[in-house]
Amino acid sequence: MPTYAQHGNLVHFAAYQNHIGFYPAPSGITAFQEELSIFKSAKGSVQFPHNQPLPEALIRRIVEFRVKENVEKAATKKQKK
Repeated sequence: MPTYAQHGNLVHFAAYQNHIGFYPAPSGITAFQEELSIFKSAKGSVQFPHNQPLPEALIRRIVEFRVKENVEKAATKKQKK
């Protein structure tokens, strides 16, 4: 499963027969819960159906959120050392 990482995993994605699975971790789903509510989702995943346009701007914002989250987590770990 392709994964983007920066200071740890950011997001994963995979293609399926009827949808694209997008896995931004539970925090990415929770932070964008209202906007993702039109899609089938679970604790850490969302399904983007092939018969609908891919919400690129939303995906970009989720990835940016996850980058910020990982950078802050890495900074906190560095300060504790």
